[in-house]
Amino acid sequence: MTVSTPNTTQPTNITSEQLFERSLKVAPGGVHSPVRAFKSVGGTPIFFKSADGARLTSVEGKSYIDFCQSFGPLILGHRDPEVAEVVHETVNLAWSFGACEPYSLELAEWITARIPWAERLRFVSSGTEAVMSALRVARAATGRNKILKFEGCYHGHVDSLLVKAGSGLAGEAASDSAGVSAAFAHETLVAPLDDDEGFMRVFEAHKHEIAAVIVEPLPANYGLLLQRREFLEGLRKVTAANGSLLIFDEVISGFRVALGGMAELLGIRPDLVTYGKVIGGGFPVGAYGGRRDLLELVAPLGPVYQAGTLSANPVGMRAGLATLKKVERDQVFAKLETRTAGFAERLLNGFKRTGVPLDVVRQGSVFWLHQKTDDGGVIRRLSQIPKEHGAQFKAFFHACSESGVYLAPSGYEVGFLGYAHTDNILDEAVEKIVAAAEKTHKTK
Repeated sequence: MTVSTPNTTQPTNITSEQLFERSLKVAPGGVHSPVRAFKSVGGTPIFFKSADGARLTSVEGKSYIDFCQSFGPLILGHRDPEVAEVVHETVNLAWSFGACEPYSLELAEWITARIPWAERLRFVSSGTEAVMSALRVARAATGRNKILKFEGCYHGHVDSLLVKAGSGLAGEAASDSAGVSAAFAHETLVAPLDDDEGFMRVFEAHKHEIAAVIVEPLPANYGLLLQRREFLEGLRKVTAANGSLLIFDEVISGFRVALGGMAELLGIRPDLVTYGKVIGGGFPVGAYGGRRDLLELVAPLGPVYQAGTLSANPVGMRAGLATLKKVERDQVFAKLETRTAGFAERLLNGFKRTGVPLDVVRQGSVFWLHQKTDDGGVIRRLSQIPKEHGAQFKAFFHACSESGVYLAPSGYEVGFLGYAHTDNILDEAVEKIVAAAEKTHKTK
């Protein structure tokens, strides 16, 4: 099947400003996910009408090199031709069954054959849903109620994890959103990242109540906060000794930094793991997996109820499998590792040459541009992020956008490379990003 590429380069008579004005009348803040509103950077959101490879095209007809990549799922880039062919084929077969089908089976077999710690797998429709379900399994398996999370890790908008650190030292949490009850917050403990003593203080105070410790092994929702291997190994050791479960939230890092995500790179085997993004090939998806005995607590085998009308949607299942097969066949992880390393190095050289106080941190094909710390050290926790970073990013974001480079519209969101980001495209992006930084950042 030949997949046609529509001609979308011509400007239209509609503008992003006009569309946003209409959106404000029908959706909260004019958007369907908060970061899209440009609240962090100011200005009017850009409305995009099409995407192809490494580029987005706005309704005005302007082309942008895209480093958001739908916040990570598009490891091959937008509308990869091989995946697109499978999507078109699947749409002609079925849109949704609400019944058993072979497509989710094929994807689950592919994943479980390659991920030893995912002995069983259940597909859902989002990362939030995957985390919510994994927590329910953990509570059922242990007979305990409390969950310990870390400040700076985001696990979706599930009530029990939409919390922040309270005022005490024992890890008590406070609601981080209106509509989250104090009772929900009470069941969640919050510890600092990259703080062995802080973690142990919180854990010891509640050790007999903790069902699970959940962590992003690659925290990537408040900047890219690279964690020490020793810190994460400590979580594994402590949970195993206490009968608590260790949950790795790899919705972002799973199948993005390596086939087995951070668990593979670290050599740490979690009890439960959550996935999303890449495994759907650009379509809505989530999954939770782990030890066989834990997943067999889930209905219909066990007493943990979880269901979903659109879980394992055939289009997402087949797009995800086509994506993963190509990633494996073409050694995409190794190539993106090399490509992203070169991209980061060229950016750093450009910042140094122009005297711009920006740094680049990366893991695999995930990267983050941030204000340099005073000591030049690695940022591993929220308190280490320079206070001026958010304010400085606003002008930088718009300068990049004006030059045709689209970053996620928040200084605390990370960027992603896809396989479609060729060396030529990256050379163009480096030139534009460095020029935008030089224009907007004070030099030291």
